[in-house]
Amino acid sequence: MQIELSDISKAWGEVKAVDRVSCTATASELLVLLGPSGCGKSTILRLIAGLETLSGGIIRIGGRDVSQLPPAKRSISMVFQSYALFPHLNVAENIVFGLKVRKLEAAERRRRLGRVTELLGLQGLLNRKPAELSGGQRQRVALGRAIVSEAPVCLMDEPLSNLDAKLRHEMRREIRSLQQRLGITMIYVTHDQIEAMTMADKIVLLNAGRVEQIATPEELYARPATRFTAEFIGTPPMNLLSLDDPDVSSWFQAHLASQFPAGSWQSLTLGVRPEGMHLAEGGVPAEVLGIEYLGADSLIGCRIGRAECIVRQSGKVRLAAGERIQVAWKAAETHFFERESGRRWEPSRERPDS
Repeated sequence: MQIELSDISKAWGEVKAVDRVSCTATASELLVLLGPSGCGKSTILRLIAGLETLSGGIIRIGGRDVSQLPPAKRSISMVFQSYALFPHLNVAENIVFGLKVRKLEAAERRRRLGRVTELLGLQGLLNRKPAELSGGQRQRVALGRAIVSEAPVCLMDEPLSNLDAKLRHEMRREIRSLQQRLGITMIYVTHDQIEAMTMADKIVLLNAGRVEQIATPEELYARPATRFTAEFIGTPPMNLLSLDDPDVSSWFQAHLASQFPAGSWQSLTLGVRPEGMHLAEGGVPAEVLGIEYLGADSLIGCRIGRAECIVRQSGKVRLAAGERIQVAWKAAETHFFERESGRRWEPSRERPDS
């Protein structure tokens, strides 16, 4: 079932939490709302669920305008950041609680409970109370309560934030696999770009209540539309160098500028991902600030001109803070952003001084 947001807004007095956001989650798609704390992503989810009232715009679910409908009329299920389980009920009772409220027949409740139990591997846990469960088990129960409703749309508000790193990794795979098997349209809120990049069909990147970019994970990484996207997506994030910095500008003009249209580069910021940079004689001069050894590779913190950068190199790198090195990258690894607007600049489209 498709979910369509058309210019939706939410304001509290003069504060705009959501500012004219438009996007579409197509049927059976996993759409992730991604962004830093306070960007409006959870508010958008609550607007879709009907837990907050719109200040403007339209929400359609399955082609039907649900903007003024109560949550119960929107054909959705929801998983919250807190598991919100009833402590006095066992696992089975927690899962089917909503079905009992809706007065669904006992036989149908048992059928649905059996299906969810098998899907989520909850056999043997049905008689336990929430206090007797681990964090991962409680999260599965919360998922089960959402799935058992058999709603075509599922909303998830940072459901893995209370789990440790290993459990988050396991639950990411489980949720994605479950969503694909059931064909649910899912909107998933997170501030964790790894969750977004590994789970999403499409990502809506938000910044201060507005859409920064809507794209697949691959496109967000390979072609960030703005400087904000370049800095937010990627671990470590993209290195950004000002082309009015003499050290950067002179090396760029000597080694790369000829591969791009001629023009004044001083109005642009140059971006290169850490894995796109490498140590090389004849590169731009840099000073080592520190090394982080990660096993498979090392992160070299360095200063290039006025900017601090990260260079990712395979294996262990034997350098010390204060050492002088030289760093280079290929033209194909270079991104450009307009300094004033922060928007991506494409060399094939226009001259930087046009």
